[in-house]
Amino acid sequence: MDLFDGHCDTVLSCYLEGGGLRRRSGQLDLERRQGRGHWAQFFAIFGSTEDMPGRPLWEVCLEEYALFRGELDSNSDLVSFCRCGAEAEVAISSGKIAAFLSVEGAELLDCDLKKLRLAHRMGVRAVNLTWNHPNALSGTNAQEKERGLSEQGRAFVKTMGELGMLVDVSHLSDPGFWDVMETTTRPVVATHSNARSVFPNPRNLTDEQFTAIINTNGVAGLNMYAGFLGDDPDLDTVVAHLEHFLSLGGENNVSVGGDWDGCTRLPQGINGIQDLEKLYEHLLRHNYSEPLLEKLFYSNLMRVVNEVCSM
Repeated sequence: MDLFDGHCDTVLSCYLEGGGLRRRSGQLDLERRQGRGHWAQFFAIFGSTEDMPGRPLWEVCLEEYALFRGELDSNSDLVSFCRCGAEAEVAISSGKIAAFLSVEGAELLDCDLKKLRLAHRMGVRAVNLTWNHPNALSGTNAQEKERGLSEQGRAFVKTMGELGMLVDVSHLSDPGFWDVMETTTRPVVATHSNARSVFPNPRNLTDEQFTAIINTNGVAGLNMYAGFLGDDPDLDTVVAHLEHFLSLGGENNVSVGGDWDGCTRLPQGINGIQDLEKLYEHLLRHNYSEPLLEKLFYSNLMRVVNEVCSM
């Protein structure tokens, strides 16, 4: 089974808890899928004032970046740092994990265009405009829910498009989402967001939002956090979110974004990224075709990366 997963917080776990990416006891590490097919992964740089009160988040961003690059250098037999689809193809053809880098929350860049451009030069290829706390760009789906993009936020989105970076709308307020759609001309991603019609959590996407993502040729990644899936969720709950997105015409617009090591609770039967194999087999048993599963688990997100992400 080939996999391109759009979101994990494993770098933050290493930063806070120590240890490396090669082997750890959490929900994802570099050895977890050895011999199980091609693998590309977005690793998020993330930090909040709750995790590290009083710390400048830009400083945290730089320290996590140094940790990430050091871990990739130390494990170059398993993984390669990638900035575009062509680099991922080279990594995967040599039997390595294709590691992409994102920033979860533009406050880690001080919502600053100069730091955004620097982050692009550093290899960051996706940015969540917000996490749960509002910032200078927008409100979020948790706080200041009625506030959309500021003029600074619109400039940020436009600059990301010019640079070749994915605008990630997971965590964004609903008005902010629609402002992004008015501002961008590129495919939009919600790397770790489920269907609000299946489970009414504001972190999930409405049908109208998912349809708008389809219209940009973007993707939404299924999130494995139990709190966004439903009450006492299992594999069938994950399938219910998937089938709802497919019913809206999303065959080419659904991917996976497990939120690994950012999840305090996972659905029954899932303990880490390795257990996506169980979901794949479950879907095969429910008459999903292998070509469709290849899109959902791998090529839909890779298509968007190929279209948007530049060197």
